[in-house]
Amino acid sequence: MSARTFLRDNGLSLAFLGLFLLTLVGQSIAGHAYETEQLAQHGAAPVGYLDYISSSSFLVDVAENWQSEFLQFFMFIFATIWLVQRGSPESKKPGDEGVGSDAEQLVGEFARPDSPSWARVRGVRLWLYSNSLLLVMGGIFLLSWLAQSLAGHVVANEEAALHGAPAQAWAQYVVSPEFWNRTLQNWQSEFLAVGAMVTFAIFLRQRGSSESKPVGTPHHTTSVEAD
Repeated sequence: MSARTFLRDNGLSLAFLGLFLLTLVGQSIAGHAYETEQLAQHGAAPVGYLDYISSSSFLVDVAENWQSEFLQFFMFIFATIWLVQRGSPESKKPGDEGVGSDAEQLVGEFARPDSPSWARVRGVRLWLYSNSLLLVMGGIFLLSWLAQSLAGHVVANEEAALHGAPAQAWAQYVVSPEFWNRTLQNWQSEFLAVGAMVTFAIFLRQRGSSESKPVGTPHHTTSVEAD
């Protein structure tokens, strides 16, 4: 495979990987500058860039966003198994709710010669592979949430020490208003964005995008019905 073919075939993944890395570096630079300003206001010595990006202050901001994003995808993947929205390209057509038959899913004896090997077996391996996307998204969400809570606990206790307040245990922090205020701010925005995408795509179009129905498709028609 030539480099040009590789770039063409993986352009979407590579583009978003590049954007992710650029914005992560940008966040680290801006966050370090902000942290330096905050320390100066309290008469504390500045921290180096490498110390900052390995600190709980940086980790909690990164993990906070990651956990909300992966929760969004986990919930959307799960919801689209059982729920439909007529006219939305993000939905199966009404009547197709559920996990589908083995024939529809090309598993077991219905697998094609080029199907993944775990799609051709039965038992635990087939169950794991059949639910692997949901399991991985959910796992990353839980790990990110845990990282956010641990790093946020450290930051909260550091801020409490600056104000002469007592430290609190991790179990106290994860039920505190501060933790859930930060968490729910992200969750509600993610759910709003998904709901808006599902609904707007019923009536609005973007020519050439796989996330849109063909421009001339009637509003009430789900994209799979038009195929």
